[in-house]
Amino acid sequence: MTQAWVDASSGASGDMLLGALVGAGVPVEVMQEAIDAVAPEPITLRVEEVRRGALAATRVHVDVAESHHHRTWRDVRAMLAGADLPLAVFERLAVAEGAVHGMPADDVHFHEVGALDAIADVVGVCAGFAHLGATGVTVSPVAVGSGTVQTAHGTLPVPPPAVAELLRGVPTYAGPAPMELCTPTGAALLTTLATAYGPQPAMTVDTIGVGAGGRDPEGHANVLRLFVGGFEAHSVRTSTTEGPLLLECNVDDLDPRVWPAVIAALLEVGASDAWLTPILMKKGRPAHTLSVLVDAARADDVRTTIFRQTSTIGLREQPLTKHALDREMVAVEVGGHPVAVKLARHHGVVVNAQPEYDDVARAASALQRPVADVLAEATSLARKFV
Repeated sequence: MTQAWVDASSGASGDMLLGALVGAGVPVEVMQEAIDAVAPEPITLRVEEVRRGALAATRVHVDVAESHHHRTWRDVRAMLAGADLPLAVFERLAVAEGAVHGMPADDVHFHEVGALDAIADVVGVCAGFAHLGATGVTVSPVAVGSGTVQTAHGTLPVPPPAVAELLRGVPTYAGPAPMELCTPTGAALLTTLATAYGPQPAMTVDTIGVGAGGRDPEGHANVLRLFVGGFEAHSVRTSTTEGPLLLECNVDDLDPRVWPAVIAALLEVGASDAWLTPILMKKGRPAHTLSVLVDAARADDVRTTIFRQTSTIGLREQPLTKHALDREMVAVEVGGHPVAVKLARHHGVVVNAQPEYDDVARAASALQRPVADVLAEATSLARKFV
C-alpha cells in the first residue's frame, strides 16, 4: 500500500509540489492532460532541473499567456465541475480568503492566488497524487516564514492572513528564513491532501522527489521533498491503558443541521473521537449529549471549539482508562484497487480484520460496483489474516 510523506520544512507552494511529484516519478504528461481537460486558456508545464543550495531539484514552470480574467470561486467551481479534489482545494482557498476579507466565498477573486497559475498548480498536483495512488499522505510541520510580504492588498505580515487561516489546527512554525515560505495555494493543497501530520511515518521509501519554486535564497535549500513508498509491513501500535479525557455537555437549543460541522471541527483540532447521543431533558425537552475524547495535550483546543461552535455554557470532564488492541495495517486488492485492512491483535492473536471504508468506497466508484459488494469481497479477502 502506497504511503507518501511531504517534508514541508522549507514551506510549500504549488510549483514546489509539482516539481516534487515529477521528481518522484509522476510523468508530467499525467498532470498536463488533467490541466488541458479543464483549462479555459492554454497552459503548458515545462520541466527544468535546477539546484537549490547544495541540492539538485526539479522545477516545473507553468507557462501561460497574459490573462486579465479575475475569476471568482463561482467561476472556478463551474469550470472544475466533477473534479472533486481540485474543487475541495479551491473551496478551501475561497473560504479562507473570504474569511480574512469579510466577504462571501462565492465573490472571492483568485487574482491573489495566481488565476491560471493556480488552476494549473491545483489540478496538476491533485492529478499527480491520484497517479501515485497513496492511501496515506503525512505532512510534516509546515514552515510558514516570517517578516512581511507585498500583496495586492498592500504590505501584510507573514504568514499572510489567508495562509494563517488555511493552516488553523495544522502544526506550523516560522522556518529557516524571514520571508514568505508557504503560499495560499501550497497551504490549501497540503491541508486537502493530508491524512495525517507529523514526522516521516514507518515506511519503506522507494522514490524521493525534490521540488523547487522560483526563489533561491541564501542560507537554506528552498525545496519541498516528497517521499513515496510502502507501509512498514509490521508497524504496530502498542496497546496501552493510558486514557484520554472525556468531555461532555447537554445541548437543547442548537439547530441540529449544525452538528456535522461541529463534529468535523472537533476532529480537526485534535479530538480522537466525537459523537452525539439523543436524550430527553427536564420538562420533556429533546436534546443531545455531545461526547468528545481527546488527549490532555489537545484538550484546551477542543474546549475552545465546543464553546465557539455550540451554545453550551459548561462542560463535564473526566479522565478515562482505555485498553487498545495492538493494530497493524495490511492491504488486499479488489479488482486491482488496494484496500487497507486494519488488523487488531489480542495477546498476539488477530481477533479482527476490518477493511477501511474510504478505500472500499473509492474502489467501488472506480469499478462502478455497489459499495456493499466491494465491502463483502474485501472482508472475505481480509479473513486470510485471521
